[in-house]
Amino acid sequence: MASFAELGIGEARANLLRRMGIVRPTPVQEKAIPPILAGRDVIGQAQTGTGKTLAFVLPILERLNPAASHVQGLIVSPTRELAIQITGEVKKLTAGTDYRVLAVYGGQDVEAQLHKLQRTMQIVVCTPGRLLDHLGRGSIDLSRVKMLVLDEADQMLHMGFLNEVEEILQAVPYRRQTLLFSATMPANVRALAARFLKNPEEVTVKGPQVTVKDIRQWAVETTDRGKLAALRKLIEEQRPYLAMIFCRTKRRAGALNEALQGMGYASDELHGDLSQAKREQVMAKFRQAKLQLLVATDVAARGLDVEGVTHVFNYDIPQDVESYIHRIGRTGRAGASGLAITFVAPRDRPELAAIENGIGMALERVRVDGGAGASEAGDRKRSGGAPTQGSRAGASRRGAAPGVRPPRGRGERGPGGGFRGAGGSSRERGRDAGGRGNGARGKASPIRSQRKKRR
Repeated sequence: MASFAELGIGEARANLLRRMGIVRPTPVQEKAIPPILAGRDVIGQAQTGTGKTLAFVLPILERLNPAASHVQGLIVSPTRELAIQITGEVKKLTAGTDYRVLAVYGGQDVEAQLHKLQRTMQIVVCTPGRLLDHLGRGSIDLSRVKMLVLDEADQMLHMGFLNEVEEILQAVPYRRQTLLFSATMPANVRALAARFLKNPEEVTVKGPQVTVKDIRQWAVETTDRGKLAALRKLIEEQRPYLAMIFCRTKRRAGALNEALQGMGYASDELHGDLSQAKREQVMAKFRQAKLQLLVATDVAARGLDVEGVTHVFNYDIPQDVESYIHRIGRTGRAGASGLAITFVAPRDRPELAAIENGIGMALERVRVDGGAGASEAGDRKRSGGAPTQGSRAGASRRGAAPGVRPPRGRGERGPGGGFRGAGGSSRERGRDAGGRGNGARGKASPIRSQRKKRR
């Protein structure tokens, strides 16, 4: 594998990367950086977490002129969070230089953005809607843009930004370098690339086995009506440190978050209908572990990297294997293990088959209702009607969630919703707070549950 210097990155920037702990380029960086430095248009297909941001940021910084007083580099992303993240990467790599970068996205004070745009800015990172707003106001000049990046192009078009993207492409010079990066390459992305990129170099990095290598993956068969009860039971049993729960739509995410909060969980939601201030507040609380559960849509969570996520729940099954890989990649990061749990209703079986075929492995089937071979219905039958004290229903009367038996050997339930005491079987002792049976004691969740005792 070549070094950054061998790929054409300047010595000063290569040394900066080394001080940041980035020594060797990732496969997408190794493949994309040389043709970008050569001035070619590039189509890059790579998943989130493969290092694609540096794959285009590094050559942009090498090719542009920091002494120029106009916008030379334009990076368009589908979401505010991704725009903020990319801007942060650019700022790290330009600290102490003459480069100036500005993030332009909705939810910010327009007047403050107008004031900043009057200064010298070489690179602008933006979302489509707010950029067009500034173009309409005449507050930004794109007539001398040399390099244009369309990041997460599939999500951009999925969100309905095709017309906005075409307007932006018409506003920049015809003689420019265009870089298009996308996790997937559906027909509409291919059509866009065919219209606006000139003889592009194609860079493809496919490696779902790398993304899911350290992640245990369960498939829990349930029904739409039974999902909430199954989710609640698994949260009680697994006790995640931090968990992300994915829903298909904003409405379902909002409804699920409301239900979880009603049960006393420290949860919140993340989707496109939130104001920017609210989104930033939610993410700050989640990163600080002041929230235990984050209910999100795919688009809102695109590109998010939060340390400490031990569990991912696919409340609604993803529509394709790429979305599945993206979702579960929120856990098991930086060498840590993780657990991804996908709820599968009868109508979801075709999607599950496609996911398993795409990742080349079968998800472990896990029964929630039956537990260790004893369902509540079975307990009722054996006890002659009312649940016995040792049954799941009996356990719920003593304070556990319905269908949840308190873990053996962990003592009684304490005031914070956890369990006091130690001991128990080797299986319980071997499971840490992330639900990982590695025999090591992990971090316990800092969340003090507000759940009321149920009788």
